[in-house]
Amino acid sequence: MGVSPVIPVVVADDVGDAVPLARALVAGGLRAIEVTLRTPAALDAIRAIAGQVPDAVVGAGTVLTPEQVAAAGTAGSRFLVSPGWSPRLLRAMRDSGIPFLPGVSTASEVVTLLDEDITEMKFFPAEAAGGTAYLKSLAAPLPRARFCPTGGISPASAPSYLALPNVGCVGGTWMLPADALAAKDWPRVERLAREAAALRG
Repeated sequence: MGVSPVIPVVVADDVGDAVPLARALVAGGLRAIEVTLRTPAALDAIRAIAGQVPDAVVGAGTVLTPEQVAAAGTAGSRFLVSPGWSPRLLRAMRDSGIPFLPGVSTASEVVTLLDEDITEMKFFPAEAAGGTAYLKSLAAPLPRARFCPTGGISPASAPSYLALPNVGCVGGTWMLPADALAAKDWPRVERLAREAAALRG
């Protein structure tokens, strides 16, 4: 969570775009890149970024099964992110040896993970689950927990999340607008990434 203040959440539809997209994000200062396992191209995109963009720290998002944990690791993922977790998935992520962020949205889920000595988590869906007010309310009773909030976060709301003591970074897609991706406008992606990287000065 300390690599950069914002983790871009990439939905890879075209493997050919993965490397130039990752290079634009890294040039803008966002080295940690989450590629969600929501498309057939995702694992190949991770493999391409891991092999061709050495300054990127590429990871797999939307990890839901132990099989995806294994496939993501084989593709070169350096971190794993899940929207939620089950005991079986948690065991697979832990056994993989790859850093991971299991998703939580309730205090009970946080307490359960802390009991497993897991202190870094994804807070999802951040805005729908209570946003900054909810995370503030968790800080005092659960000071060991640190979060990467993702879900509905914008450039306007990101600074208020990043100001919280229990937030290590945020995840978002706003630096990846659909029209820029369709036009392969990598300079624009780089500029938006640079603005995102500057949100925590």
